[in-house]
Amino acid sequence: MNETETQEPRPPERRPEERLDVLQRRLARFAAARGWEPYHTPKNLAVALSVEASELVEIFQWLTPEQSAKVMEKPESAHRVADEVADVLAYLLQFCEVLGVDVLDALAAKIERNELRFPVTGGPTPNRHSSE
Repeated sequence: MNETETQEPRPPERRPEERLDVLQRRLARFAAARGWEPYHTPKNLAVALSVEASELVEIFQWLTPEQSAKVMEKPESAHRVADEVADVLAYLLQFCEVLGVDVLDALAAKIERNELRFPVTGGPTPNRHSSE
């Protein structure tokens, strides 16, 4: 296509939080269209989220730290990682939708608490992570 030909208009760029809301609503419509709402209870979605997170962990199970750092360099493992990340996020968003949790507000609040709980001391602290 040359520059004088018209291209399909690109959708306007959205802020990440707007994209997240759009995807969350799309997931809700997907489930509703298939009559899955009765199965999307907090318990079932938490279990599904755990299963998908375990499938992500499985990809890394027997890799060395060096191999795990390079997992996205191979198309087959990169595709598997991306699929499992998508599954984890999808179930997390559905879980939040069902319980009325604003995932971005929850994350921001948790980061703020962790910043207070784990002040910068000049060096890393072994076995402590900001997500605790």
